[in-house]
Amino acid sequence: GRSFLPRGNGIVTRRPLILQLYNTSADESVSSEEWGEFLHLPNHRFTDFRAIRNEIMAETDRLTGMRKGIDATPIHLKIYSPKVLALTVVDLPGIAKVPVGDQPENIEQQIQAMCAEFISNPNAIILAVTAANQDLANSDALKLAQAADPTGSRTVGVLTKLDLMDPGTDCADILNNQVIPLRQGYVAVVNRGQKDVKSDVSIRDGLKKEDHFFRNHPVYSRDKNLISKCGTPRLAKTLNTILMHHIRDCLPDLKHRIGRMMADVQSELDALGTNTIGNRSARGASLLGLLSKFTTNFASILDGKGRPDGKTLALPVNELMGGARISYIFTEVFGSSLNGVGAFDGLTDEEIRTTIANANGTRPALFVPEVSFDILVRRQVARLEEPGVNCVDLIYEELQRIATQSEPSELTRFPILRERMSEVVMNLLRRCVGPTQMMVTNVVKIELAYVNTSHPDFIGGSAAVAGLMQKTAKEEKLAEHMGGDQPETVGTAPTPMSPT
Repeated sequence: GRSFLPRGNGIVTRRPLILQLYNTSADESVSSEEWGEFLHLPNHRFTDFRAIRNEIMAETDRLTGMRKGIDATPIHLKIYSPKVLALTVVDLPGIAKVPVGDQPENIEQQIQAMCAEFISNPNAIILAVTAANQDLANSDALKLAQAADPTGSRTVGVLTKLDLMDPGTDCADILNNQVIPLRQGYVAVVNRGQKDVKSDVSIRDGLKKEDHFFRNHPVYSRDKNLISKCGTPRLAKTLNTILMHHIRDCLPDLKHRIGRMMADVQSELDALGTNTIGNRSARGASLLGLLSKFTTNFASILDGKGRPDGKTLALPVNELMGGARISYIFTEVFGSSLNGVGAFDGLTDEEIRTTIANANGTRPALFVPEVSFDILVRRQVARLEEPGVNCVDLIYEELQRIATQSEPSELTRFPILRERMSEVVMNLLRRCVGPTQMMVTNVVKIELAYVNTSHPDFIGGSAAVAGLMQKTAKEEKLAEHMGGDQPETVGTAPTPMSPT
């Protein structure tokens, strides 16, 4: 064993230490030596484990200061050795109740949140370390573990300081899982004390002292069930068994996720196409193919067929897109805008009388002057220009959207080409907006330049007089018919009955 974690009084672990163990026995090119590497010191090997301990303390003080401050930023340490299991261990701070030094007032809440962040991972195995010489019901470690693992399926209780318990007392009930049951049970260990650490007692000698303690204890040594739950080697074996079962349970889901990710990546690679970097003619053919796919996708979306490559979403059921949206703009939006323009909207009777009076000048005319009619008609016809210009803007926005949806998936390989193609297409559409709006304006100006009063739908002065004369004749004829039938109607009226 190697001793490289800082030891001392009070809170020593003030930053999470993520310890990654790598087994080098399978690599023949690596010697049997053991070394460590820090993430913040890349390519720097520490073969002296005392130097590793000093670096952990220095890196802790770098962020937390020298007065017992804490920080949630983890320290990453990799240990390479042929004698370790390939796993990751996280050393977390113990729960502090009262702040000291530079520690914040909410030191307890901060440490609990820091620990909860790591133990909430469903793939993590929780070691709830509790001193055996205190009441288990007051264990902060078990409280945090139960919050993250209510079923206790991945929590192992670790009892320490058994050598400091009062004479005549033991933790047999806890080891037998009778106090606070855990599915993985409890393991008792006796670590080196602070005196042993200062005396530089090795871990191997500490394990011998631990084994001597349990084998000569009056309670643990007499019960095979209890002695099988005591000792650091037993804890390592328990953790190894739990780890194997945990890997076995998680492996199918992990294999499925990896297979799905590989399939997604392979599909993306297939969509990107083959490598054409070195061949000039192949690059030209690829460029032509990309342009052809873009135009084909653009035409297909306009025709309502979606994209032929099938890389886009299916045709939506709650939103119009492509050619259907353009048709809706022409038939519904633009058509409703034209129909909403009334012949007399914004034109009052007073304005009509004023226009007629201005056209008559000093001599009142018998009929309505044609000049006033032209002025009023041109004013109303000019109101048709705005709906046409708005329709052009809506079509332009929809074409921009279609152009974005028409990009081939292979363009993701060439971000500069993709950006350039998008820029060219958008500039082309933008250049067409001005002439199209000008054409709409010219159509309206043509109508304003000549008011066609000979159109069959136009009711001129003579037609209006003829219509009025026909209406008057019909009314007179109806009146004569009603007048001739009146005496007959009166004569047939019933005679009032006599009172007698």
